[in-house]
Amino acid sequence: MINPRNIEIKSYDYELPDERIAKYPLAERDQSKLLIWRNGEIEQKKFFDLPDQIPAGSLIVFNNTRVIQARLHFHKETGALIEVFCLEPEAPRDYQQNFASEHECTWTCLVGNSKKWKDGALSQTITVDGEEVVLNCERASVNGASQKIHFFWDKPVSFAKILDAIGELPIPPYLNRATEEKDKQTYQTVYSRIKGSVAAPTAGLHFTEKELQALRDKNVDLQYITLHVGAGTFKPVKSDTIEGHDMHTEFISVPKSVIVRIAEHLKTSDSPLVAVGTTSVRTLESLYYIGNKIAKNPEAHAEELVVHQWEPYDFSYTMTEVEALEQIIAYLERNNMDNLVTATQILIAPGFQYRLVKTIVTNFHMPQSTLLLLVSAFIDGDSLEGPNWHRIYQYALDNEFRFLSYGDSSILFR
Repeated sequence: MINPRNIEIKSYDYELPDERIAKYPLAERDQSKLLIWRNGEIEQKKFFDLPDQIPAGSLIVFNNTRVIQARLHFHKETGALIEVFCLEPEAPRDYQQNFASEHECTWTCLVGNSKKWKDGALSQTITVDGEEVVLNCERASVNGASQKIHFFWDKPVSFAKILDAIGELPIPPYLNRATEEKDKQTYQTVYSRIKGSVAAPTAGLHFTEKELQALRDKNVDLQYITLHVGAGTFKPVKSDTIEGHDMHTEFISVPKSVIVRIAEHLKTSDSPLVAVGTTSVRTLESLYYIGNKIAKNPEAHAEELVVHQWEPYDFSYTMTEVEALEQIIAYLERNNMDNLVTATQILIAPGFQYRLVKTIVTNFHMPQSTLLLLVSAFIDGDSLEGPNWHRIYQYALDNEFRFLSYGDSSILFR
C-alpha cells in the first residue's frame, strides 16, 4: 500500500494559466460543463445532464453549509484599516449558540494589518434592523497566525445579525478581486441552510432546483450533512512530502436520520452512494473511523471522536462499513442525540481506502493541493497516458473547462 507520508507534492503539479480560473460564475448555474469519468473513459456534457448520469435508486449526499459574511473591517483613529476574519467560534463553541449570542462572543480569527493594532479595543457604530449598535472587539490571545478575538456590543441583537449587517462575504483569494454584491447569492448553494463556512462547498454551486427535482423523480434519495468549510481549505502544501503537511480540522454535523439511511442503503442497494463535493466526501469517509472509535470507547465525548489525519493509515480496521455506522447510531441513541457533532482532520491521499463513497461530483482543484490528492486517491491508477488524475485535468485544459470555485464540474465513478 502507498504510504501517503512519502508522496512528493510536486508529483501533483500542473500548469494552470490564470485565464482558466473562473473569476465569475456563469449566468445560469447548470450551463457549466460536466466532465464524466467512467471505466477509464472521459466524456463531456453539460451539468444539467447530471441526473441522467446517476442511476435510479442512488443515494446522494449534499453539504448544506452556508457561507457567512466573515470579514469585518475596523478603522483605528489613525485611519489604519484592520480586517478581522472570523474562522471558527471559540465561546460559545457551538455555531448556532454563538450566532444567537446577543451581547458578546469569541472567535478564532485572522487579523489583517495586525501590526497597526497595538492594544485596546477596536470600535465602530453600525446599524442593525434600523438601530444603532456599538460593536467592539479586543484580543483575547494570540496563537501563531490566528488570534482569539472577543466581540461585545451594547444592544441585544444576535451576532448573526451583526455579521449580516457589516460582514463581507469571503470569496476565494485566487479570484484576485473584491467581493461584489451578487457574490452573496452566487457563492451559496441553492440548498445552503446552516451558517458557518468561510468558503463554499463549490461542487454544489452548479445545482438548481431543476436538477434536484430530476433526481427525486428518478427515485434518487437526497440527504444533507454539514461540514463548515474553513480557510484551511485554501492552505497550500508547502512541505516537499505530505508528511510535513498539517491538515486543517473542520466542524461536521450529521443527522442520525442520514446515518440510518446510509446504513440501509449499503445493506439493500447496489446503486452508488454519491458525494457532492470534497467536503461531503471528507465527512462521509470520516464516519467509518468515528464508528471504530466508538466501538473502542462507547462513552467517548465529541472531542474524542475527531478523526485525525493519519488515523486511516496508522491502524488496521476490520469492521465493515455498516457495522461502523451502526456503532454511531447506537451511540446517538444511548445519548439521546439527533446529530453526530464532532470534527475531522482526515487526509485523503493515494493509499487511502475509500469505504462509503462510490461516486464524486467535484470541481477542478488547485495544483499541489490536498483536494487534488483526494481526487487522485479516488480514481487511483495509471494508464499509458500517465496518472489518471492528470489525464482528466489535461482533458479539461485542452477542452477549455473553467477551473476552481466558480469553474466547471466533473462526475467521477469509482
